Amino acid sequence: MTKERLYLFDTTLRDGAQTTGVDFSLEDKRRIAALLDDLGLDYVEGGYPGANDTDSEFFKSKPAFRQARFTAFGMIKRAGRSVSNDPGLQALLTSAADSICLVAKSWDYHVRVALGISNEENLKGIDESIRAVVASGREAMLDCEHFFDGFKGNRDYALAVAKTAYDAGARWVVLCDTNGGTLPHEVERIVAEVARHVPGKNLGIHTHNDTDNAVANTLAAVRQGCRQIQGTLNGLGERCGNANMTSIIPTLLLKKDFAENFETGVTPERLRTLTHASRVLDELLNQAPNRHAPYVGDSAFATKAGIHASAIVKDPETYEHIPPEAVGNERHLLVSKQAGRSNVLASLERLGLATDKDDPRIQSLLDEVKSRESAGYAYESADASFELLARRHLADVPHYFSVDSFRVMVERRHNALGELVTVSEATVKVFVNGENDPLWSAGEGNGPVNALDRALRKDLGRYQKHIESIELVDYKVRILTGGTEAITRVLIETFDNATGERWLTVGVSPNIIDASFEALLDSINYKLLKDGATAA
Repeated sequence: MTKERLYLFDTTLRDGAQTTGVDFSLEDKRRIAALLDDLGLDYVEGGYPGANDTDSEFFKSKPAFRQARFTAFGMIKRAGRSVSNDPGLQALLTSAADSICLVAKSWDYHVRVALGISNEENLKGIDESIRAVVASGREAMLDCEHFFDGFKGNRDYALAVAKTAYDAGARWVVLCDTNGGTLPHEVERIVAEVARHVPGKNLGIHTHNDTDNAVANTLAAVRQGCRQIQGTLNGLGERCGNANMTSIIPTLLLKKDFAENFETGVTPERLRTLTHASRVLDELLNQAPNRHAPYVGDSAFATKAGIHASAIVKDPETYEHIPPEAVGNERHLLVSKQAGRSNVLASLERLGLATDKDDPRIQSLLDEVKSRESAGYAYESADASFELLARRHLADVPHYFSVDSFRVMVERRHNALGELVTVSEATVKVFVNGENDPLWSAGEGNGPVNALDRALRKDLGRYQKHIESIELVDYKVRILTGGTEAITRVLIETFDNATGERWLTVGVSPNIIDASFEALLDSINYKLLKDGATAA
């Protein structure tokens, strides 16, 4: 049976750039665009030429894409101006884009209130602008802004906007749920009706996630005829984000109802790079990946309960809806006080510490994990600390160094400018294994933990070369019991700039500095272990 082609349109670099706290540089845009092309997407919307210096520079030359069409975004011509006398439209027509996506109001309420023009004038602007794009030799498409709200408010006018764009030569007429408030059953009903006026092979869908239904709305639209899908990597976008391509793409390829009827430009081989692409974007944004993201998150294929783990070891399909390797992810059987022997055995095998299931050390390791978790430790998140614990229990972990003592001082004082500031300083005394003389180091930081981290990593003698590439990127504190004398758990996330690897370590103590220091020590020891450093 012949499958219908679905076209994937990524707007990470345009609509995703409207995410709070996101500001792509020119190099960021170039790298992400190449990443999206490598993934197999059909369209990469690069931004809005003329809107800012970065986008204008980006559109001066066309990226060397293997598959994707380089797409520019912009508005239809302004009312009262000709096509040739509209700077915004001319910036699009002179750009290096293969395709041009124009946006226009499709809700008569917005035409009246936001634009202050007549419905007919808006339709005329759409017609003339689409025809200008087609005349330039580019592929034309129209984002029908607020289409679903407009359809519910004035069905005939919303349809007139879509039909005008199609009749003028638009390859794609994209139905936009701009406010993100439409629900799946509404999308199905409305798209089915629009498809009776504009062929589905020319319809696209663009949804926002304000009701957490963007992916569901997108799939509903595909079921009713839309053949272009717009979204963003990791669901970036203003407010609550856009439809998440990292959820949509594997659903289309791996779920029977879609996989048997549709095909995309993403091959199974490219799909296996999806998790990598998601993590690269997070790294460029300097943010921690969403551990609970479907398909690509660290927890997407993580199992904590012992009975579940036991079943997964026998047959992964018992608790996994797809093989994690299909999207470039991996299975995690977590070790915690809820875990059983199966979790421990699976975790040890993943670490390269495969052990006979009847080895008495397995039960003693599990007993120790449960005992430590009862005291406040959390190994389900802190994989690196668990690996150190397991290796110390079942194998040898080199003794690289020991900290004889440390001191942390926090002082609030006036600086030379008379400003009231808080200064944190730390000193550590370290003995490197095999050496008799101690190493003293001091550091200042933004708070006592940062100062202690800097002091500890300032000089580790012959091990210094191994730790120069790592940095503390996240720090979480949880109070486990009440009162100022409470037990504190600290989770530290470390990033290795040399390898791109991240790991988490844990420390527990009534003293927050002690807990932090324990986690810091685990982080450094884990790095030395992974680098194969040897002790004297």
